[in-house]
Amino acid sequence: QVHLVESGGGLVQPGGSLRLSCAASISFFSLRNMAWYRQAPGKQRELVATITKSGNTNYADSVKGRFTISRDNAKTTVYLEMRSLKPEDTAVYYCNTAIDREDYWGQGTQVTVSS
Repeated sequence: QVHLVESGGGLVQPGGSLRLSCAASISFFSLRNMAWYRQAPGKQRELVATITKSGNTNYADSVKGRFTISRDNAKTTVYLEMRSLKPEDTAVYYCNTAIDREDYWGQGTQVTVSS
């Protein structure tokens, strides 16, 4: 059984920072590739960042240099450190993993960037 719980969202001013966490209840967490997605109102869900079991990372062009994905295998948690936030980063952020070609999602955490 897979259970993903995101936290850390909130309201932040442009230029501010937030750190999102995804607590994962999942077997063999250290062997799983993990990802963060986001969905803004009226838009499709988009991939933000990924981290492999080996710790290799990839980012959407829109967040490169501002966001950092990391993982703590001992805590079975994935993080998304977000800096220099912009109004266009406003969205619900979701944690994701895929097992046997099936996607698993958390409930999401709202990030609002506004003055």
